[in-house]
Amino acid sequence: MKMIFVTVGTHEQPFNRLIQCIDKMKEKGAINKDVIMQTGFCTYEPKYCQWSKLYPYQEMIKNVNNARIVITHGGPSSFIMPLQLGKIPIVVPRMKQYGEHINNHQVEFTNAVVKRQGNIIVVEQMDELEQTILNYDTIAQNMPARIKSNNAQFNDEFKKMVESIFGK
Repeated sequence: MKMIFVTVGTHEQPFNRLIQCIDKMKEKGAINKDVIMQTGFCTYEPKYCQWSKLYPYQEMIKNVNNARIVITHGGPSSFIMPLQLGKIPIVVPRMKQYGEHINNHQVEFTNAVVKRQGNIIVVEQMDELEQTILNYDTIAQNMPARIKSNNAQFNDEFKKMVESIFGK
């Protein structure tokens, strides 16, 4: 039984909303797998999940490889690694209204990735996260785009998308 790996990246604003939500799911038994979390600058400390504020890069890769499900924030660096390792991540974008980022660019960017690539699962509302986790296999199998094994092609397409969104 593989674990769930959660990462919120290294952005200096806390993403307590995600960490607390996963911890509560683990507490109530909705998640029965082991959960490892990288909590970054969160002020909430999980009580039911293994966690560290930061992991060395090689340990991050190991955790992503060993995970059945990877849940990330909407930072491209965090969801690109699982894609490169053949995983379809659940991506929960940080939102300005909760003090998780300075604006809503993660919401806009992750939705653009879904529209253009179709290879990540975006969950904006925490009340949808549990069902997404419980139905992960079905959701991933029915996605419109499958992960391409050709990393170069993916990286080229991703670069074009970033340039079109942020201008070049």
